[in-house]
Amino acid sequence: MLKFKEITKIFKTDLTSQPFVALDNVSFEIPTGSMVGFLGANGAGKTTSIKIIMDFIRADQGALEFSSELGKNKNDILKKIGFLPERPYFYPNLTGHEFLHFLGGLSELKKSQIDQNILKWAPRFKIDHALNRQLKTYSKGMLQRIGFLSTIIHDPEFIILDEPLSGLDPIGRKELKDVIVDVHKSGKTVFFSSHIVSDIEEICDRVIFLQTGKMVYDGGVQSLLNTHEQKDYLVKVQGYGFTPSVKHQEYTRLAGNITTFKINQQDREVLLAEVLNKKVELIGLEFIKPSLEEIFYNIRSK
Repeated sequence: MLKFKEITKIFKTDLTSQPFVALDNVSFEIPTGSMVGFLGANGAGKTTSIKIIMDFIRADQGALEFSSELGKNKNDILKKIGFLPERPYFYPNLTGHEFLHFLGGLSELKKSQIDQNILKWAPRFKIDHALNRQLKTYSKGMLQRIGFLSTIIHDPEFIILDEPLSGLDPIGRKELKDVIVDVHKSGKTVFFSSHIVSDIEEICDRVIFLQTGKMVYDGGVQSLLNTHEQKDYLVKVQGYGFTPSVKHQEYTRLAGNITTFKINQQDREVLLAEVLNKKVELIGLEFIKPSLEEIFYNIRSK
């Protein structure tokens, strides 16, 4: 769907300041039909990359290549892209219905096509009840929903979402993530930018890491998790008196007379033998799997 090839972007502020390298020789690919998470802290270069994809700004070096299925020229390609910016602008005096028809008209859709797509997606976004109200009466969550709906109103093939869940409450985030998954299952390619790591881990099959304008990782989410696997176990036993002979960490005492500690994988069999010999009640032995968030922050701290 898209190839980002050795892109460098440098911002020059004034004569007295050093140029700011927003992107430093960044390359990645977004396969057709994929759900790709774009991850990085604020200032990592995510929004700059998206602006280059959308042709809002130009790279200083490198090349951007779109798949031929999107079109042969820039206008055709942009017609098949749906983009939700991090800070979208909404015309406050338009109703939700008028706003959707306005943006659908910009994409050269017929009124009947717009109405059909509204009928299909508005209930899924749980925004159908408010379409006759002016946008200035909408809450933050409702604006995110109408913004997302306007992004797919023209049935694009490639959908780019820049921090679409930012500022939403947990229920709103869960509901919009479900819609993102539904859109992807309908055959669309989704490029999903976020600094909320758990959202990326939950719904994306691939992840791209940027850190201070440099590429850190591009690949499968599960592959990244497997690469950083610690192979440790969390042990829970009944009582406070048992102390294993093997090396252990994070020794804690919990309510209910329960003791927990962490051991290495190679010490598991020794630990189990000690538990049996000393007749200690074993409550749990759980493999510790690192989250994408832990990996992300470990990478940032290096």
